Amino acid sequence: MQWEGWFALVLTASVLLLLAFTKIRAHIAMMGALTILSVGGLLTPTEALAGFSNSGLITVAAMFVVASGIHGSGGIDILVNRVLGAPETHRGALTRIGAPVVVLSAFLNNTPVVATMIPAVSAWARKIDINPSRLMIPLSYTAILGGTVTLIGTSTNLIVDGQYQALTGRDGFSLFSITAVALPVAVIGLLFMWLVFPRLLPDRSRKDTFENLREFTLEVQVAHDGPLVGASIQSAGLRNLKRIFLVEIERNQNILTAVSPEETLRGGDRLVFAGDTEAISDLLRIKGIIPSADQSEASTLRTDRAERCLVEVVVSPHCSAVGLAIREAQFRDRYGAVVLAVARNGERVKGNLGSIRLKAGDTLLLEARPAFVSRQRYNKDFLLISDLEKETPRHSRAVLSWVILLALVLAATFELLSMLNAALMGAGLMLLTGCCTVSQAERSLDLEVLITIAASLALGAALEKTGVAAFIATQLTELSDGRPWLLLLLAYVTVSLLTEVITNNAAAVIMLPIVLSLVEQSGLNAEPFVFAIMMAASASFATPLGYQTNLMVYGPGGYRFSDFLRVGIPMNLLVGVSTVAILVLFWPLSQA
Repeated sequence: MQWEGWFALVLTASVLLLLAFTKIRAHIAMMGALTILSVGGLLTPTEALAGFSNSGLITVAAMFVVASGIHGSGGIDILVNRVLGAPETHRGALTRIGAPVVVLSAFLNNTPVVATMIPAVSAWARKIDINPSRLMIPLSYTAILGGTVTLIGTSTNLIVDGQYQALTGRDGFSLFSITAVALPVAVIGLLFMWLVFPRLLPDRSRKDTFENLREFTLEVQVAHDGPLVGASIQSAGLRNLKRIFLVEIERNQNILTAVSPEETLRGGDRLVFAGDTEAISDLLRIKGIIPSADQSEASTLRTDRAERCLVEVVVSPHCSAVGLAIREAQFRDRYGAVVLAVARNGERVKGNLGSIRLKAGDTLLLEARPAFVSRQRYNKDFLLISDLEKETPRHSRAVLSWVILLALVLAATFELLSMLNAALMGAGLMLLTGCCTVSQAERSLDLEVLITIAASLALGAALEKTGVAAFIATQLTELSDGRPWLLLLLAYVTVSLLTEVITNNAAAVIMLPIVLSLVEQSGLNAEPFVFAIMMAASASFATPLGYQTNLMVYGPGGYRFSDFLRVGIPMNLLVGVSTVAILVLFWPLSQA
């Protein structure tokens, strides 16, 4: 290789290390790499920015809007309400979940599918007397398997197809090209879950982690004739207490949330604190603070008020507060919210609330202003669990949304329209018919994902252009000693390992030019190798951080990290072996 190749190789390795061991977000790291490649002259500006016009990327964006239409019209509710029913056993419940989730995930992005199903499954689990910890991991894994079944089931498949067309100049794959591989693998995975998971999944019989607010909140009152009347929160010494936070003030039947340090106290103000409830004695030592006049079981926080909402969220790996103590994170200023409690590994973290350092996957109970929920749809710092403040579904258009999706699928299947045009038409019809609003469509576009994909394509193009892909392909060919099945296995394992440490889309995009060079050098059939990349990039079961749907069910299921290792590692191995075996047995690896 020339110096350009070594430079591209070092840059790729640096990006992988940054994503694996730092908090830098994927889209920032990938855009940084794109900038270096363009400024350094390894790629022309046109080549560097080609990913932003990639047909796969635009199709992904359009399918986000289609999924928003199904969700916004309540189309998912039709399937869920008619299928779940009342099974009598755990295996019966797994069967009822599997059918709708596989169908939905095959044609819609699995993130909104799981987000919609979490509250439904939680309520259903209580109704049929099965603990959520027995159902939430299967929900996520089923969505992952269902997403592999069609070309539009996951963004990874669409991006690999778009990059494959760009690199080879050949026609892309059809909507159901991968189904012959993915459907048997999905059936095997679902059967494994049905047989084995009832013995492996935890049964913790846990109550709602944040069910009893009185366990971690306390209420006091400002004396009418005390010295605190007219003083600010800061000057009264209530702003920087060590063991508790001031959450809100109830004043004349009104609620002041995320209270400012400059807020002036008035006689009779009812103050709600969260944290170590044993600090009540310390609080009452402050002159002018008296016990609340009403210490009944009905806490102030239990009273519905328009000025505030209680919301459960899971901390995203992208959250800027990860690694910071709650006090350092300045939730009031940054998010307009106050942390009431933290749960980790399925249990509430007790003690000094302000000193708890946040980790990705932590579940937080927040008191926030109503605008918090809508803001987080853009910020992506948290994954929302409780479905608060959502717009009322337009149920009258639920059937219409399914008709539009079916028409989209049929048009692509029978090649009446390309996958790109079918997705664009579907998105347009969802908006024109009112299945989703423009604001819902805008919120559905995950810009971080789209930017990461587009910038990753530039890195993949650089590996191909500078000869890195051909160099690595040569090494892999020598390592496999010319055995096609071993090459296929090595390609799958490499992508699978990368997916566990970086995003699945980035792993697939970086590996595709390498695999295509390998195929060309060895005179092999490209199709089974491309399918292996698609499957390996999506099959991420071993950790809650490996795939977004895993992280979403982490808190609601009350799981520990070890729970994912126990059931996820066997799933990774089973899906990998099944995929490679099906491709070796039923696809010609060598060109005819």
